[in-house]
Amino acid sequence: MNFEFPFQELPAVMRGPRVERRRVLIGGSAFWGTLIEDGAQAGPVGYLRLDDGRVVDPAALPHLPPVDPSKIIAVHISYRSRSFETRNKPKPTETPTYFTKPPTALNGHGGQILKPEDCRYLNYEGEYAVVIGRTCRNVTPDEAWDCIEGFCPALDMGLQDFRDTDQGSMLRVKGADTLLPIGPGLVRGVDLFAQTLRTYVNGQVVQQAHIGDETIWGPHYVIADIARHITLLPGDVILMGTPCHSRSIDAGDVVECEITGLGRLKGTVTAIAAPRAAALGVGHAPTDTPEVRRVALGFDERVPEALKQGLTRARAHKPGV
Repeated sequence: MNFEFPFQELPAVMRGPRVERRRVLIGGSAFWGTLIEDGAQAGPVGYLRLDDGRVVDPAALPHLPPVDPSKIIAVHISYRSRSFETRNKPKPTETPTYFTKPPTALNGHGGQILKPEDCRYLNYEGEYAVVIGRTCRNVTPDEAWDCIEGFCPALDMGLQDFRDTDQGSMLRVKGADTLLPIGPGLVRGVDLFAQTLRTYVNGQVVQQAHIGDETIWGPHYVIADIARHITLLPGDVILMGTPCHSRSIDAGDVVECEITGLGRLKGTVTAIAAPRAAALGVGHAPTDTPEVRRVALGFDERVPEALKQGLTRARAHKPGV
């Protein structure tokens, strides 16, 4: 069976026309709507036609995550540049490996990403998310495409200070509240493998990858792998990994993930007090060890110079400074 790219024929979820669904907050209530894509549709291009018929400007509204998952499953490494940086080889493992994030980690476009004051390392990871559209169990990779509802930009943020605990599960590294901004919308009808992913910090490019060129395992393979033993339900989210140059950022930094054809997701890192129980000595404290720094600070010698320079500029041009 062929898992390589490009495909001879695009799966239906990646064939046009483009459709983007968003979920916004109006007067304290959540509403779904479809983005107006062209002048043939009634209403201004870029506005949102709510399912109740109203047309609103999404730029003026708080965004909610356009997903409602029972579970969130993430691939550890699925980009060649990330594998080269962290493992110094083009493929990290023979088959994909995974971790989970709780649904309470979800955050919307434009939201605050919380960094506790007792944590030093909060790393960005720009990714795309795959959203399941129908119950999926015991499928082949070819069949898996029909289980996908669409795709979203995502930021898989991580508190690397907890790398030394939770026995490798990354529950607190990746699972804390607000650490998964996703959106602005859920998109179908776009050739995912023709798109470029870019992560920005304070407007500077710090990650960049052409998805088709760098992909090790596509979502069809990953879904078929997971669904051998775990039933995927409508709304479930699969995070498809990040390219090289994940680095730590600070309170006040603005981080964005842009995927051409899908949209641009934004979040702002916000400082909060350490948990009250931390002062009582409850649980494993955040640490700053060689293993923590290995992941949080990465391997600069294995990433493009332009990305390193982008992060240097981002740190020098923090908003409000």
